[in-house]
Amino acid sequence: MTSQLVALCHKASDPEALARFWAGLLHREVADDRRTVLPNDRVEFPIRFQRSSEPRRRPNQVHLHLTSTSPTDQESTVARALGLGGAHLDVGQRPEEGHIVLADPEGDEFCVIEPGNAYLAGCGFLAELAGDGSRQVGCFWSEALGWPLVWDQDEETAIQSPLGGAKIAWGGPPITPRSGLNRMHLDLAPSPGTDGEAEMERLLALGATRLGDSQCDRAAVAMADPDGNEFCLFETR
Repeated sequence: MTSQLVALCHKASDPEALARFWAGLLHREVADDRRTVLPNDRVEFPIRFQRSSEPRRRPNQVHLHLTSTSPTDQESTVARALGLGGAHLDVGQRPEEGHIVLADPEGDEFCVIEPGNAYLAGCGFLAELAGDGSRQVGCFWSEALGWPLVWDQDEETAIQSPLGGAKIAWGGPPITPRSGLNRMHLDLAPSPGTDGEAEMERLLALGATRLGDSQCDRAAVAMADPDGNEFCLFETR
């Protein structure tokens, strides 16, 4: 019994515009709702943009890592992002570091990783959701999704679907104190044939909590992982 990851939900002041940006950057299509960036294959997940009037108060708890096959490919991705409305971003990175930090049109951080990065080899173009988080939360999500820990060192953890695709990683302490809702959260659904109530109880037993006010824009149970990060559990996929 596990949950399935059905989408990365991303809050935005203009969800349609941000969906167009990320679809253009990732070479994906936008769904008929104009707010969902569709996957290209079964190991990718949709990115669903949800309208929100809440302003950004801090760097995102999660940011995305894109990979490169060569220096020219990295430059091409950066140029495409800038042409779509992105911008360079200074977060204190050193000149000798190979990755390039950018922001999407609403200021959400992401990195274009240098070619030859062995850790992200084989993960695809959208290779990682990277963020703050304890080892406990990495273990929680491994159990919740049935994804093995593919990195577990010095309190840093990462999980990856057995099918491959993007990793989800947590950097360990120090963890930035929470202030307000996260801009990104995971949308889950029970595995086919699994009762939604039973899956919610399983997640609670793993260390999740149920939130009183739903942060989802469709019928779902609002929950939080052991670090307090929100996620939504839908009744069925």
